[in-house]
Amino acid sequence: MDALDSVLGMANVAFFYAILIWLLLHSLRQTTRAHVRAVHFKPGPMVFAVVTVLASVIVSVMNIALAYYQFSSKRILGYGSVSLPLTWVLATMVSFYSMRTRVRENKRFPLVLILWWVFACVIDALSLCMKMVKDFESMSFWVFLSEDNVVDAVSLPLLILLCFNVCTREHSHTEQEQLLLQKEVEREEEEVYTNASTWSKLTFRWLNPVFDTGRVKKLELADIPPVPHSETAESASSVLEESLRRQKLEGGYLTWAIAHSIRKSMALNAVLAGVNTGASYIGPVLITQFVNFLMGHDGDSSIQYGMLLAFIFFLSKTLESLSQRQWYFGAQRIGIRVRAALMSLVYSKSLSMKCAGSTQGKIINLINVDIERIGDFCWFIHGVWLLPVQVILALLILYINLGYIPSIAALVVTMLVMVCNTPLANKQGDLHSKIMESKDARIKVTSETMKNIRILKLHSWENTFFHKLLQLRESERKWLQKYLYTCSAIATLFWTSPTLVSVVTFGACILVKTELTAATVLSALATFRILQEPIYNLPELISQIIQTKVSLDRIQEFIKEEDPNQFIKRHTPKISAVAIEIKPGEYAWELNDQTHEKPTIQITGKLVIKKGQKVAVCGSVGSGKSSLLCCMLGEISLVSGAVTKVYGTRSYVPQSPWIQSGTVRDNILFGKQMNKDFYEAVLDGCALNQDISIWGDGDLTLVEERGINLSGGQKQRIQLARAVYNDSDVYFLDDPFSAVDAHTGTHLFKKCLMKLLYDKTVVYATHQLEFLEAADLVLVMKDGRIVESGRYKDLIACPNCELVQQMAAHQDAVNQINPCQEDESASCRPCQKNQIEVAEETIQEINDDWSRNKEEEAEMGRVKWSVYSTFVTSAYKGALVPVILLCQVFFQALQMGSNYWMSWATEQRGRVNNKQLMGIFVLLSCGGTIFILGRTILMSVVAVETAQRLFHGMITSIFRAPISFFDTTPSSRIMSRSSTDQSTVDTDIPYRLAGLVFALIQLLSIIVLMSQVAWQIMLVFLVVLAISIWYQAYYITTARELARMVGIRKAPILHHFSESIAGAATIRCFNQEQLFLTKVEALIDDYSRVAFHNFGTMEWLSVRINFLFNLIFYFVLVILVTLPKSTIDASLAGLVATYGLNLNVLQAWVIWNLCNVENKMISVERILQFCRLPSEAPLIIQDCRPEPLWPKEGKIELHNLHIRYDPAAPMVLKGVTCVFPGQKKIGIVGRTGSGKSTLVQALFRVVESSEGCIVIDGVDISKIGLQDLRSKLGIIPQDPTLFLGTVRTNLDPLEEHADQELWEVLRKCNLAEIVRRDPRLLDAPVAENGENWSVGQRQLVCLARLLLKKRRILVLDEATASIDTATDNLIQKTIREETSGCTVITVAHRIPTVIDNDLVLVLDEGTIVEYDQPAQLLQNNSSSFSKLVSEFLRRSTKT
Repeated sequence: MDALDSVLGMANVAFFYAILIWLLLHSLRQTTRAHVRAVHFKPGPMVFAVVTVLASVIVSVMNIALAYYQFSSKRILGYGSVSLPLTWVLATMVSFYSMRTRVRENKRFPLVLILWWVFACVIDALSLCMKMVKDFESMSFWVFLSEDNVVDAVSLPLLILLCFNVCTREHSHTEQEQLLLQKEVEREEEEVYTNASTWSKLTFRWLNPVFDTGRVKKLELADIPPVPHSETAESASSVLEESLRRQKLEGGYLTWAIAHSIRKSMALNAVLAGVNTGASYIGPVLITQFVNFLMGHDGDSSIQYGMLLAFIFFLSKTLESLSQRQWYFGAQRIGIRVRAALMSLVYSKSLSMKCAGSTQGKIINLINVDIERIGDFCWFIHGVWLLPVQVILALLILYINLGYIPSIAALVVTMLVMVCNTPLANKQGDLHSKIMESKDARIKVTSETMKNIRILKLHSWENTFFHKLLQLRESERKWLQKYLYTCSAIATLFWTSPTLVSVVTFGACILVKTELTAATVLSALATFRILQEPIYNLPELISQIIQTKVSLDRIQEFIKEEDPNQFIKRHTPKISAVAIEIKPGEYAWELNDQTHEKPTIQITGKLVIKKGQKVAVCGSVGSGKSSLLCCMLGEISLVSGAVTKVYGTRSYVPQSPWIQSGTVRDNILFGKQMNKDFYEAVLDGCALNQDISIWGDGDLTLVEERGINLSGGQKQRIQLARAVYNDSDVYFLDDPFSAVDAHTGTHLFKKCLMKLLYDKTVVYATHQLEFLEAADLVLVMKDGRIVESGRYKDLIACPNCELVQQMAAHQDAVNQINPCQEDESASCRPCQKNQIEVAEETIQEINDDWSRNKEEEAEMGRVKWSVYSTFVTSAYKGALVPVILLCQVFFQALQMGSNYWMSWATEQRGRVNNKQLMGIFVLLSCGGTIFILGRTILMSVVAVETAQRLFHGMITSIFRAPISFFDTTPSSRIMSRSSTDQSTVDTDIPYRLAGLVFALIQLLSIIVLMSQVAWQIMLVFLVVLAISIWYQAYYITTARELARMVGIRKAPILHHFSESIAGAATIRCFNQEQLFLTKVEALIDDYSRVAFHNFGTMEWLSVRINFLFNLIFYFVLVILVTLPKSTIDASLAGLVATYGLNLNVLQAWVIWNLCNVENKMISVERILQFCRLPSEAPLIIQDCRPEPLWPKEGKIELHNLHIRYDPAAPMVLKGVTCVFPGQKKIGIVGRTGSGKSTLVQALFRVVESSEGCIVIDGVDISKIGLQDLRSKLGIIPQDPTLFLGTVRTNLDPLEEHADQELWEVLRKCNLAEIVRRDPRLLDAPVAENGENWSVGQRQLVCLARLLLKKRRILVLDEATASIDTATDNLIQKTIREETSGCTVITVAHRIPTVIDNDLVLVLDEGTIVEYDQPAQLLQNNSSSFSKLVSEFLRRSTKT
C-alpha cells in the first residue's frame, strides 16, 4: 500500500505541476478580451460552469477534511494524502479562474483540468470498487458511509459530473457578437488599467495585451494604452492648481499643495509599505522556532508543526513580495502624476512670464532636474517613518532572542554605523553638487557650441571649443572620481555593517553570559541582514530630502515670481477710433539692473494712434525701435508712468523670426480654422506661392527645429503670413523687410501691408526708408526716445530733423548707383510682374525627396553584445573585470563561512570556547571586508575610466561631424546624450551591471548551499530557472522598446518647452497660450504613458519570478521538515533557512538589475551611435599643407563647379566656372535662392563638390585640411551669432589680441560708444544668443570680429541686412578702407552694397547669368543686374 500511495502521490504532484504551468502560460496569453463583460455571451454554458466549480469546491473540502482527520486521529501523513488535497485546491482555483475568463468566452475548461477530473474519477471508482470487492461478504449501505469510504462514495457522482466537461464543445461567436465584442474592446482599451480587476492589478495581468503586441511587432506609441485619467497632465495639474489655491501659507505652500493633491494615493501606498515591512520581519521572528524544530529542541517536533511553520514562511514571503510590488508601482504612479502636474504648472507660468522673467536655461533645468528629482522622491518618502520602524522591530527581535544588554549593544553600534555613514553621505552629497555644477558648466558650453557649430567650423574655432569642453569634462571627472571613491567607502560600510553589528552583539552576549544557540544566532544574523537597509538608507534619505527641498524651493520661487507687467491687460475695442494710446512713462528690460541708470525707453509725451493708420518707426541701430514695439505689446517692464493701451486683438512679427516645428500650414494657421480663400490670399500677399509650388509637400512641408531648413527670407514671410492670417485689429511688424531682396520687399509692402492690411492698424519698424512715405505717421527713434513724430512730408520738410539726416544717408547710397538711362524705370515697368521673383531655394527645396525632418533613430531588437563588450573592455581592455569578480566570490564564500561557523559552533554547548568562537568569526569577517573593499575601489577606477573614454569618443566624433549632420539633427538629441545618457554612464550603469553579476553570484551560492542539504532542490531550481528565463525573454522584447521610447519621448517635451519660451511673446500676442498648453500636455501624457507601462512591466516580471523563488524556498522548508532529523546537518539546515529568507529579495534585485541593465545600456548604445558618425575631411593633411603665408594674392578660381547636397538630389550649382581676381571686391547677387549661399559653402567646404574644383592661389582646396583652409578665410554669416560671455570673449574667443586692438575694431564698426555705456566696458556681459543686443548690433560685432582676424579673403554674407542705411554707409566705408589688398566676396540684397565692387557675379538657378564690372552690366538695360538696380531705384526714388 505504501508503494501504491507513493505512485498515486507522484501522479498527483505531476498533475499539480501541469495545472500550475498551464495557469502561468495562460496568464501570459491573456489579452484584452479578458476584460470583456459577460453580457455579450450566451448564459447557457455559464450555468454548467458554476455547477462544475461548486462540485470541485466540495471535493476539495472533503479531501482536506479527510487528510486532517487522518493526521489528527491516526497520525498518518502519507505522500498521497498530502499531494491530493493540494492538487484539488489548485484545480479548484484554476476552474474558478477559467470560469472567469475562458468559459465566459464560450470556451470549455482547459484540457489539463479535464484530464485531472477524468483521472481522479477513474482512481476514485477503482478505489471504491476494490473496497467493495474486499468487503463483499459484509457489504451493506452503511459501508459507503464508513470513515474510510465516505469521501470516495460522495466524490464519485461529483467526479462523474465533472467528467461531463469532456462532452462540452466550444461555441464560436456569431457575427453580431463579434461586432459587439470588438466595440467593447475598443472602448475599454482606453482605460485598461482602470477597468482591470483586483486580481489583474495584483498580478499586473492588465499588461498582457502590451506584451502580446510587443512580441509580434516593434512597439509604437499608438500601441501603448493611455495612462489612467488621474495621471494625465490635465487632471494632475488641475488638482494641483486647486490645492495651490487652497494653500494660503507663505512658506512651504507648494510642498503642502503637492501633499494635499496626492494624499489618498500616498496613504494607500503607506499601508502597502507598512504591510511589506511587517511581513519582512516575520521570517527572523520564526527562524528561531524553525531551527529549534530541526534540532528537536522544540516541545512540538511533529511534522504538522513544521509544515505549519513552512506554510507561514511561504505566506509571509508571498505577502511581502506582492505588497512590495504594489508599493513600488504605486510610488512610481505618484511620481508620474507629480511630474506631469509640475511640468504643466511650470509651462503655463513660463508662457505668462515677460522678458524680465527667468532664462530659458533655468526653466529647462527646472524640467530636466528639479521636477525629475521631486518625482523620484515619491519613491523615498515613506522612508521617513519606515526607517525608525525597521530599527525598532529589529531591536525587538534581538531583545526577545538575546536579551536586554545585547540588543542595546546592537542599537549603539547601529547608531554608530549610521553616524559614521552620515558624514560620508554628506560628503557624497557635496561632491554630487560639485559634479552637477561642473556638469552644468559643461552642458552650458555644449549647448551653445552645438547651436553655433556652423559659425565655429567656418571660423575654424571648433578645436578651441573642443579643448574647452575637454577641460570642463576633466574638472567634472575629478569630482566624479572623488564621488565614486566616497561611494566605495559607503558600499564597503553597507556590506560589512551586518558583520560589525553581529561581532559587537555576540561579544556583548559573551560578556553578559547570554547563552548563544544556533537558533538565536541564526535569527540574529537574519535580523542584522535586514538592518542593512535602514543603515544604508538613512544618509541617502537625508540627501534626497535636502535635494528635494532645494528643488521644491526653486520651483516655488519660479511660480511665485511676479510678472512686472501683469497689470498691463489687453483692452477690448471701444466705440472711438483710437487703436493705441501711448502715455508718458519709462520702461526697462531689467528692473534690478544697477549698471544702467537710463531706462531702455522713455516716452515723454502722449501719443494716440487711430484705427487703420500705418505707423512707421525708424532710427539707427540700437535706437530702441524693437523696444518701442515691445512697450506697446507689454513685454517690457514699466518703471514709472502710465500704461500703454492697445485696443483690439494683436499680431506680432518679431525681428528674429520665430518658427515652430511642424508644417508650414500649421505655422500660418497657428491654431485658427482654415478659410481657404483667405488663406490663398495671404499666401499670395506674403509671396509664398512659388515656394510652396517648389516644395515637394507644398504647405504640408515639415519645418525643422528653429526653421533650419528654411532661408531667412522664408522664415520672415511665413511669420508675416501667420500674423496676417490671424486677422487682428492691430499689427506690430519689427523690420519685416530686412531678410528679403528688393523685389520681394516691394511685393510684401504693396500686396501685404497696403492691400491685405489696408483697413488695419499697423506699426512697423524698418531700416528701408523708402517705405516711410506711405505711412500715416512716422516715429523717429534715438537713444530710446521718440525724438520726432508726424507725417513723412512734414518731417522731411524740416532741414535739421533726425529723419532728414537719415534720408541724406539713404540718398548717398542711392547716388552710388549710376542710372543708365532716363527711361530705365519706364523700360523696366512692363517686366515688373516677372521681376517680383519670390522663390527661395533651400536645402529642402533642392532635395524634394530628401526628408530632413527625421524621427530620432533607435536601434531595434536586443542591445547587441558588442555594446556590452565595448563597455566592459573600455577601461584597461577589461583586465580588472576578472579581479573584481574574484573579490566578490571570495567575499561571498567568507561571509557564508563565518555564518556557518557561528551556527555550527553554537549547535552544541561546549563545542568550542568563547575565544575560539569569536576569534575565528572575526578573522573570517575581516577577510570578507578586505575583499569587499578591494572590489568597491576597483569598481570606481573602472567606472571613471570607462565613462571618460566613452565621452571622449562621442564628443570627438560630434566635433568632427559635417555641418549637414547638425542641420538634420536637433540639438536636443545631442544634448540628451551629452547630459542624461552620459550621467547614466558616469554613475549608474557600471554599478547596475556589476550589481547584476554580484547578485547572481550571491543567488547561485545560496542555491548551492541549499543543494548541500537536499540535492532535489537543484532540480526544482533548474525548472524554476527555465521558467524564469522564458519569462524574461518574453518580457524583454517589450520592455526594451518601452525603455527606448522613454528616452525618445522626453526630448519632444524639452524641445517644445525651448521653442515655446523662445516664442512666448508671439504666443501671448496671438492669445494661443491654451493651444500650446494643450500641446505640451499631450506630449507629457505621451511620456507618462510610456513611463507608466515601463514601470509596470518591471513589476509584472518581478511578481512572477518572486512567486517562483518563494516556491523554491517553500519546497526547501518542506523537504527539511519531512526529512528524518538524523540525516541532515541541523546547523547547515538552519543556515539554509536563514539565507532562504533573503532569496526573494535577492532574486528581486537580480530581476530589477537584469531589467534595468539592458534598459540602461540603451544609453551606452545611444552614445556609441554618436561615436560612429561620418566625419568631415581631415583638419590637417601633413603631406599637403599650404605655405604659412598662403594665400598671398587671394585669387580664387572656380573650375566647372558642381554642387549637390545629397547624392540622390539634383545639382544646386551647375558647372560654375569663373575667376575672382586677387585683391578685388566681388559682389554676388541674384534672386533669393539662386545659389549664392551654396557658393560660399563650397568655398569653405561645408559641402564638397561633386565635380570640378576651387583653386586659391594655385592650391586646390580639396587637397588640403579643413583647418588650413578655413583658418585662412574670414566670414560674416547671414545669421549674426554671439556667444554667452563678455564683449571681449565674443570679439576674440582665442584670446590672441590686446585690448587696444579690440577697441580699434569697435571704433571702426561704430560700436565703441555703445560698449562704453556699460561701466564694465569689454567685460560687459553678453546674454545667451546675444539677446541683450539688437540684431543690427550683433551684425556689427560679427563684422568687428572679422576685421580683427585680418584675413586675405573675406566673405560677407548679407552682413548688413539689419543695419540702417547711415550705419551701412559707414560700415561699407570701413570695409573699403580696412580690406584694401584683400579679396572681398559680398553676398547682399542691397544694391548699394555691391555697386562699387570691382566685379559683380549674377547667379540664377545655380548657373552664372552675368559676370562683369557693374558699370558694364548697367549699360545693358536688359541685363539681370540692370533690372535689379532699376527695381531698387524705382522703389527708392519714390522718397
